[in-house]
Amino acid sequence: MGRAGRLSMAQGAPRIASLVPSITELLVALGLGPYLVARTGFCIHPAAALAAVPKVGGTKDVNLAKLHRLAPSHVIVNVDENRLETAEALREFVPQVLVTHPQGPADNLALLAQMRAAFGHLPGVDERAEALATGLRQELAACAATDWPRRRVLYLIWRAPWMTVARDTYIARMLTQVGWQSWPEALGGEQGAARYPVLRGDEPWLAQIERVLLSSEPYRFGAEHLAEAQALCPQARVQLVDGELLSWYGPRAAQGLAYLRGLASA
Repeated sequence: MGRAGRLSMAQGAPRIASLVPSITELLVALGLGPYLVARTGFCIHPAAALAAVPKVGGTKDVNLAKLHRLAPSHVIVNVDENRLETAEALREFVPQVLVTHPQGPADNLALLAQMRAAFGHLPGVDERAEALATGLRQELAACAATDWPRRRVLYLIWRAPWMTVARDTYIARMLTQVGWQSWPEALGGEQGAARYPVLRGDEPWLAQIERVLLSSEPYRFGAEHLAEAQALCPQARVQLVDGELLSWYGPRAAQGLAYLRGLASA
């Protein structure tokens, strides 16, 4: 459906703006794609369904004037992805601002319930949400059914400087589902730079790391970075991993857990 079709929908239909890439993908999976009137430039999946949806900047630099002109009835934000001042500004002209904050894989169940509460009256949304919830419960149970050996893991999201994840991030809590404990031993709080610690490269605990995971996002690590990361932890197994599967909420949560089980079993 093109933009004209979106703007001429029946009166009373929601006009949804998503400022969270993974939740934009979730909305499409729930059948809500036709109701999307705005997204960020980082909302790229699924590409075909989003091609005609206007972009309103990035997750941290939302073009509020453009978004205002698009007249959304609902805007979806995230505590970690978006700025507090953005959410506060949205409340001046948006009837419903939905604040999301999944902190671990099981929190996707609450996220699905939140979407159902807002949009469950629309055709097919409840059924699709329940199917996603069932798949997630099955993957959580599959992870819990295995007595995973404990492993010390360094999950790298950036280089020059090296950056990793604090233990209270969604990514770190995903890793714990297969017995992997992220390092350093640090908590970052709900938002801010402390959630993604910077490494000097000479921390004593690096000598105890067993696996180094190089994420595909936000920095796109490739094979050319394996040797550099190996030098950081010479004793560890170093590998490239799919960052979207391990950090995106919504429909990728169950896929991410299945992917993790495969990595941990290899």
